[in-house]
Amino acid sequence: MTTLRIVVVGSGGVGKSALTLQFVHSKFIEVYEPTIEDSYRKQVSIDNKDHVLEILDTAGQEEYSIIRDSHLRSGDGFLLVFAVDKSQTLEQIPKLKSQIARAKEFSNIPMLIVGNKIDLVKDRKVKKSTAKQLADSLDIPYLETSAKTKINVDEAFLQISRLILKFSDQNPSLSNLHKRKKKRACLLL
Repeated sequence: MTTLRIVVVGSGGVGKSALTLQFVHSKFIEVYEPTIEDSYRKQVSIDNKDHVLEILDTAGQEEYSIIRDSHLRSGDGFLLVFAVDKSQTLEQIPKLKSQIARAKEFSNIPMLIVGNKIDLVKDRKVKKSTAKQLADSLDIPYLETSAKTKINVDEAFLQISRLILKFSDQNPSLSNLHKRKKKRACLLL
C-alpha cells in the first residue's frame, strides 16, 4: 500500500484544519484554534487501489513559516487553501507556490488550489472566475469547498491524490513515492 504525503498550506484562518478534520473525521470545528502543526492518516481507495494518505496540516501564521518550510520538502502534493471571504488570502497563493518550488527544487509539483468557505455566500469577496483565472495562470487545478457543509472536501483530497499518483508515474526520478518504495523494498530484504 502506497503512502501519499499531502501538505495543506495557506494563510491563517482559511480553514485548513477544518478541511482536514472534515475529511479525516467527518466533523466540522466551529471554534478556530491556530494550528502549529497536526498530522493525520487515512486509508482511501483511489481507482480501486488502497492508499494511505498522510496529511500534514500546517500553520498559516507567518511566525511558523520556518516549521512549514521544513515539511514542504517531504510532501508529495499540496493543497493551497484560501478563503473566499478574504481576498488577501488568495493573493498569498503565488507566494506559496514559489515557496514549495524552492523547497522541492523543481516547479512541476502536484498542487491543487482550494477556495474554501463557499457556504459564506453573503460574505464572499473572491469571485470564482477570479480564483479560476489565477489558477489557470499558475497552471494549477482549482476546486471550491466548504468544510462546514462538506462540499467537495473529499473530492479535494482525492483529486490531489490522483495528481500525486499521475506525477509519480510520469516522473519516477523526481517522485518521493518511488524513493520510499525503493527504501521499503530494501528494508524487506
